[in-house]
Amino acid sequence: MNTTDETSELAPRLYDLVTVVSAQEEVKAAVEANHDNNQWWPLHVDDWRIRMLVAGWSTRVSYAMVDVYAEVVKKADAYGWDELINFQDSEVVELIRPIGLADARVRYLRSLETFVAMSEACGRRPVTMPADAFIEAFAAEVNGASYKVAQCAALYARGYHCGIIPVDSGMVGKLAPLLGIEVGSGTFAHERMRLLLEACAAADASRYRDLITTRGYRVTIPDQSTPTWWLHLVLIYFKRLFLNPPTSPRVCANRPACSTVLDCDHPPRRRR
Repeated sequence: MNTTDETSELAPRLYDLVTVVSAQEEVKAAVEANHDNNQWWPLHVDDWRIRMLVAGWSTRVSYAMVDVYAEVVKKADAYGWDELINFQDSEVVELIRPIGLADARVRYLRSLETFVAMSEACGRRPVTMPADAFIEAFAAEVNGASYKVAQCAALYARGYHCGIIPVDSGMVGKLAPLLGIEVGSGTFAHERMRLLLEACAAADASRYRDLITTRGYRVTIPDQSTPTWWLHLVLIYFKRLFLNPPTSPRVCANRPACSTVLDCDHPPRRRR
């Protein structure tokens, strides 16, 4: 099946699921709290290089530690890119110690520094090159940057409404089966799912904009833009609130065969 066929088959299932889950008050509250100024990727960070750094450093930080992480982001932003890359590794470790995985995060910074320098040397502008090409290059060239990290770096560097829908491991492992799509395994599964979700969002952009209005979401979306950022957040928070262990008993075990997402007559999904 080609991508066009997959999109035409997936788009109505995705829209139906989002119609249901976007009505859940827990999802709505989380999306509204993080849409216009995201707590993980805040607007106060202006430098696209710091934004790519922060996107990588946000991985494997629990929601319980978001306030601690936010302080690290503020300090990194205050130092600025040029000062950060001139830090000794020990100084970087001290900065990121509160969020853990210090060695991996230092390697990411140093590799990102090389990526930025090489891009500038060859006239490759990461924030203006085609998104697919940027993500491919970032995932291949930056240490510790799988496709999911590359997607996050691309989105945060370019802005919330750039059309990119980052896909994390939970979306691949839990949301994809719920939608009845096969994205394979390995790191490229994140990229395959991203492309499918973005194609579906583009196909139903006006319907999603109408749904946002119908549901009364207090969010700001640029005129004529596809609401990919809103869709990403709805899916992320549905996954976190309803699909992560312990799995919600409200989610139907027969998805996608059953068109009902929540509270149907079938047995609930098993807790793990």
